[in-house]
Order: sequence, then C-alpha cells, then structure tokens
Amino acid sequence: MVSEIGMGCEGFGENDCAMAQQLFDTAQKYGVNYFDLYASDPAVRKAVGDALKGRREKFVIQSHIGSVWINGQYKRSRVFSEVQEGFEEMLRLLQTDFIDVGMIHYCDSMADWKEICDGGVLSYAKELKKQGRIRFLGLSSHNPQVALEAVQSGQIEVLMFSVNPCYDLQPANEDVNELWNGEKYKKPLVNMDPLRQKLYETCQACGVGVTVMKAFGGGDLLDAQLSPAGKALTVYQCLHYALTRPAVATVLAGAHSVSQLEASISYEQASGEEKDYAPAFAAFPKISWEGHCMYCGHCAPCPQKIDVASVTKFLHLAATQETMPETVREHYAVLAHHAGECIQCGACETRCPFHVPIMENMKRAAAVFGK
Repeated sequence: MVSEIGMGCEGFGENDCAMAQQLFDTAQKYGVNYFDLYASDPAVRKAVGDALKGRREKFVIQSHIGSVWINGQYKRSRVFSEVQEGFEEMLRLLQTDFIDVGMIHYCDSMADWKEICDGGVLSYAKELKKQGRIRFLGLSSHNPQVALEAVQSGQIEVLMFSVNPCYDLQPANEDVNELWNGEKYKKPLVNMDPLRQKLYETCQACGVGVTVMKAFGGGDLLDAQLSPAGKALTVYQCLHYALTRPAVATVLAGAHSVSQLEASISYEQASGEEKDYAPAFAAFPKISWEGHCMYCGHCAPCPQKIDVASVTKFLHLAATQETMPETVREHYAVLAHHAGECIQCGACETRCPFHVPIMENMKRAAAVFGK
C-alpha cells in the first residue's frame, strides 16, 4: 500500500543535500511513504540513505536501473557493466539490501525498448527480482507508444509516466522536449490522445500501477504565463487530475522545500470544490476536452442513482480489450446501479462541462455488460 502523494527527488540535493533529511522527516510526519530516486549523483543517494537510517521499513523506494554517474555527471546507460555497477553503488549508498520498485530508466523510443529487451538490461532486472534485490519491475517513459508496448509485453509491473492535462493531448513522440514545446500548443488540440487513453486503461486492466511524474509540468501548469493551456491550475487540480486517471497509484510531487511538499500533502484535506478541475479545463483558452469524459462527477446526481462516471470508466476499460477482463466485469457487477437502469432523462448531460454524450454511453454500457 502506497500513499497517493509521493515524493519526487528534485529537492533532495538542495542546500548541499541537507534538504533530504527535512523532506523525509516531513514525509514520515504526514504518512507519505513512497518516493522516486532517478538521480544518480552519489551525494544525493548518500543523503537519501542517511535520511532512511532507522526507518527503511517506513518507505517504499522506487529507484532507477540504468541511471548512472560517469565521470562526474549523470548518464542514461544500457551498457551492462555500467548498469550493474550503478545498481550496486545505489544499494550501497542507500544502505539497503533491496529496492521495492526497480525502475528501468527513461525509455522513450521503440529502438531503446528493443535494446533493453535484447541487450541484457531486462534480463538483469529480472534476475535482480528473482534474487529479491528488487521487489517489482518497472519502466519509466514519456512516450505512450513505448509504454504501451512494455505494458502489453507483460514484463513490467509498474509504469512511471508523465501525466497532466496538457501532455495528455499530445501524440506519441520520441523526443520528450516536444511535450513542453510551445509551438505544439498553437494549433488546435482537442481531447486526450487516443494512445494515452489506451495506455492508462490497459494498465488498469492488466494490473500495472502507474506512478506519476510531471503532474505540474515542471511548474508550468501553475503559472498562467507559462501554462501551455493558457490558464493556471492549482496544485490540488493537477494532483486530482492525475489521481483520477485509470491505474494511477501515486503522484510523485516535486518539492524543493518543506512548504512545497506540505502544499501537495494538504491535498488530502482539500474540499471537493478545491480539487475540482472540470470548470478550469472547460475554460482553457488554448486546448479543449470537448466530448471527453473526465470522470469528474459533475454529471451527478442521477435520479436512478447510477454512478455515471464509474460506468463510463468501466466501459472505456472494456473497450481496450478483445475480451471482457474479468476484473472489469466484476467491478461493474458490484455497482449498486447499472447502465440498463438509465431512463434517458438527460439531466446528466445538462450538467456535463464537456458535453459528453452520456445517454449514448449508458446505452453502450448496457449492451456491453448485459444490464
């Protein structure tokens, strides 16, 4: 079990790495138990190891296989000797015998995924899992095409992926820099990229947990001048968007200070109104979510007490598979009310900020699930 607010590692190196101890103290105080460590800088890794002394069992470590430190700088490596040496150094500096999630680092191209599979890195990671030196095998990526290939291969159990309402409209690209290229947002962008939606729903159906990076777009989404959408969002809205995507388990919130981490953690006490991203999305001047269900719940209440958002999510999950996944069928079955009870009154559609054809979706769900 992991906390839905986790820690990114960007702040661990602040103030000559003194910030690591403060951030871990704050995390423990509030029950945050998950963190990512992609940084390969030995000083950062040692600071994290020191911060974990006496409380290793209180934290779930997600750390990266293939993020190495060569000649005084970070490198992404697929060279077996470098990957192996980097992993051993990581365990030594973290002062632990195992990593909870061994994350194969930063794979954004199909050629790189093939190299991982054929060049020994994947085999090495699987051997580490067999030895108990990692508990679960993961992959980090910004490219939905590569990530989907990895998930469908059945080789990974956790996916680290960039999730926010701007990146989710972008098609697959092997150049991560294109995600924040302002030119990409000058042309009309309408609705989630189908491959990204399929990725999230396939992860949900396959039981692959998603850990989220870049929920704030590197901070750009929190600034109206920098936001690709042309409108600032709040920390709560960004977190809530990510946490309501299928398969998402935790958001790795970047923090360069205790106050920034506490701002993300305070999401847990925020009101539904403060978390609600739908009105802001509907008012984006540069991009549009017209016609796409965001699972935001504005369609409620239904006079037949149907949980419209959940029915729609299960409908989408069912559509990603050739045969009905048992878990989707069973989760739908235990809903108190089903799509077949819809009386087509249309009240839900009058409240939807995105003008989703909800009544048609209820008809489709009733046909798919049989009631």
